[in-house]
Amino acid sequence: MRKTLYLKFILAYIIFASFGFIVVATFVSSMTIEHLRRERADILYRVATQIANTYAIDLYNYETSRETVKKQIDALDVFFSAAVWIINPSGRMILDSRAPLDPENEIVVEHFDPMIFSGSYYTIGKFFDSFDEDHISVLAPIAFDFKVSGYVALHYPMSNIISSADSLLNISYLMLVILFLLSLIILIFFTEMVYRPLRKITVATEQYANGNMHYEFSVDSEDEIGYLAASLSYMASEIARAGDDQKKFVANVSHDFRSPLTSIRGYLEAMRDGTIPREMYEKYVDILTNETDRLIKLTNSLLTLNNLNMRGMFLDKTRFDINKVIRDTAVSFEGTCRKKKIAIELVLTDDVFVWADMDKIQQVLYNLLDNAIKFSHSDSIIKIETTEKHSKIFISTKDNGIGIPKNELKFVFDRFFKSDSSRGRDRRGTGLGLSIVKEIIRSHGEHINVISTVSIGTEFIFSLPIAEDQDEREE
Repeated sequence: MRKTLYLKFILAYIIFASFGFIVVATFVSSMTIEHLRRERADILYRVATQIANTYAIDLYNYETSRETVKKQIDALDVFFSAAVWIINPSGRMILDSRAPLDPENEIVVEHFDPMIFSGSYYTIGKFFDSFDEDHISVLAPIAFDFKVSGYVALHYPMSNIISSADSLLNISYLMLVILFLLSLIILIFFTEMVYRPLRKITVATEQYANGNMHYEFSVDSEDEIGYLAASLSYMASEIARAGDDQKKFVANVSHDFRSPLTSIRGYLEAMRDGTIPREMYEKYVDILTNETDRLIKLTNSLLTLNNLNMRGMFLDKTRFDINKVIRDTAVSFEGTCRKKKIAIELVLTDDVFVWADMDKIQQVLYNLLDNAIKFSHSDSIIKIETTEKHSKIFISTKDNGIGIPKNELKFVFDRFFKSDSSRGRDRRGTGLGLSIVKEIIRSHGEHINVISTVSIGTEFIFSLPIAEDQDEREE
């Protein structure tokens, strides 16, 4: 049987309860009896001393009668539940609160020796075999003419002490039981607030370990356990999403490679078996070249994206004029824009230098501009604008094309994503261009956003840090 945390907690609770009762039954019991014994001995000794200095001394001075003293010690016996004796140094009984006056029958305490009280004001025992059970006995001397003429002895049964101690211990046991019953609240709290959530987390962990990353659970708590459960659930969802993305990635790559490869194979077989006549070879060779270029572009995009995702990617940052890079990139699309009758409008700030990897930023601009041209209508304008704000330069690429539906905006930077409304136009696209753009901008520690409205157009905006003066950077 596996030892669970809950079982250990119950076991610890039982051990704690057992030790509590053992401590009360042993240490507390002996301490209670000792306390009651000392307290009773102190009271008896004070009473004995008071009797010796009053009634007993008067009796020895013949200032009072034995009958009067007998009545007084009888009353004290009833009040303190203790036998009161007045005895001579030889052990002869003068008065006994528990026996009637009988001068004819003399009682002598055999072997009486007051030295047994040496070093202590009380003793425990049968007082020279005068009792059948143990008593607490105290002895106070009766001093007359500077000599001890007798003693006052008080005797209290130890059974009464034990009975009183048992009564107090019963109260202690009752309080201990109440305490342990109340402490069950801690056990209930532990069960509901700790054990059950931990059990849910354990089950979820086992499910995740078995590969079921879509297993869902919840812990209604705002403490560290709730945070742990939320973090674990989020981690599993991210792993599940990564797994789904990987499957989607493989499927998309397979599809995008299979289509051109199927076309190339089909055309080659048609050329080999004569289905395509020789006079048509030039046309289909051009088609094969385009399909090959498409495969090369897809492969290069995958390699670029893989390198960008590698931790510790090397960026060759330099200080360069961003406006010049924008102009050079726009010029490279002059032929394409002429064919589609698209104009590129540049609204640039004064010459501003940025601190970034120029080649990768040029690739970002190329991908964004290529994307804008691809989805723009003929006789439209693409606007590239730069704005300086808070030590950053914001670059905007805005087209007047088909736009992106609102429900698809959050997917535009995903790998192989193609909007449903763009699939007819983007037959040669790989769906990786915007993913590469986002990875490059993110590697620079910056952000890129997209704003789009269907049938109106799309705008991409990204930021770059403005470079400090070279002299300040060297300092």
